[in-house]
Amino acid sequence: MDRIIERCAGLDVHKDSITACVRVPGEQGEREQHTRSFGTTTRALLELHDWLAGFGVTRVGMESSGVYWKGVYSLLEGDCECWLLNAQHLKIVPGRKTDLKDAEWICQLMEHGLVRPSFVPPPPIRELRDLTRYRKAQINERTREAQRLHKVLEDTGIKLGSVATDILGVSGRAMLAALVAGNHDPAVLADLAKGRLRRKLPQLREALEGHFRPHHALLVGQILAHIDYLDEAIDALSAEVERKMVPFAEAVALLDTIPGVDRRGAEVLVAETGAEMSRFPSAGHLASWAGRCPGNNESAGKHYSGRMRKGSKWLAATLVECASAASRSKGTYLSSQYARLKGRRGHTKAIAAVAHSILVIAYHVLDRRLPYHELGPDYLLLRDRSEAYKARLVRQLERLGHKVTLEPLARTA
Repeated sequence: MDRIIERCAGLDVHKDSITACVRVPGEQGEREQHTRSFGTTTRALLELHDWLAGFGVTRVGMESSGVYWKGVYSLLEGDCECWLLNAQHLKIVPGRKTDLKDAEWICQLMEHGLVRPSFVPPPPIRELRDLTRYRKAQINERTREAQRLHKVLEDTGIKLGSVATDILGVSGRAMLAALVAGNHDPAVLADLAKGRLRRKLPQLREALEGHFRPHHALLVGQILAHIDYLDEAIDALSAEVERKMVPFAEAVALLDTIPGVDRRGAEVLVAETGAEMSRFPSAGHLASWAGRCPGNNESAGKHYSGRMRKGSKWLAATLVECASAASRSKGTYLSSQYARLKGRRGHTKAIAAVAHSILVIAYHVLDRRLPYHELGPDYLLLRDRSEAYKARLVRQLERLGHKVTLEPLARTA
């Protein structure tokens, strides 16, 4: 095989150790191989950096092992080209599995150009990823705490959630605070309702009758305190995300024009994919990288499961949320696409298709730097005017017992 890289290195990275292998040209034109082990502290990584620089290494490959590669990558990326490699692409020969053999194998694959690097965004985008992902984790935790609160109230027999739309709203928080303080009178609790909820005072009095015991008060008090903390953490993270999004304000504004994509969704799209689409040759490449398109699994003329491959779970969750919002929008192409597919394929696959469409739209919006152009809810219907489509509609009506005669409408000037 031809050698593509003259001076390359392969790293087998673990939590406390790194095994490095370097392959460089020898004095007689042969290939020399050097191996050495290092620690993972900053001082040890600096030694690794100097050792690689001594051989004039221009490209370093490492396996994406958990989060242990991040410190190595950050320290080396400024002085040489670092490649993060997918573990599925590094299958070594069975029976030869050691850290040293792993490093040698990675180095040989790099040397002959038999692997491709994974997409690692630049540091500003990586910082945004850390913030948006941690914010999402806190939002999920807040949702779990709200569910725990519902569970405790059900245990007490209090059916506040059956009357109030949001038990964590102003009225609900006032009632819960009074319960924790020891006031269990349904009439007094119901009188704390605000606004339109006061129209439901009789239902509230009935719903607030229960057996709220001291241990319930402790649980509810702790849950409410945790929710308050999470609200403050989410607000602080959102403020920092907004500050770091200033250089990408144009991209966020463009993504915000897509139905179903709000500002928070646009921020996640920028953080997960980057605001620059030139690294993806096409929208199909972006969808494939994100794991938002069907798989291709065919052998001997038979097609097997085409389930989607794994991608970023953070991006997938955001796209599904945006697709769910877009499916409920009125008079949009995405809502009509969802309705068209739901009857044949079901809700889950229809949402997956809409999520794929949103990602493709995001690619073109960011690539062309133009806002989203709405095609309208009738686009799919007007596009498909083939004779086969008309014949299928006629057959459906005939099965229902109708005689159909087609006559074109006169076009109005």
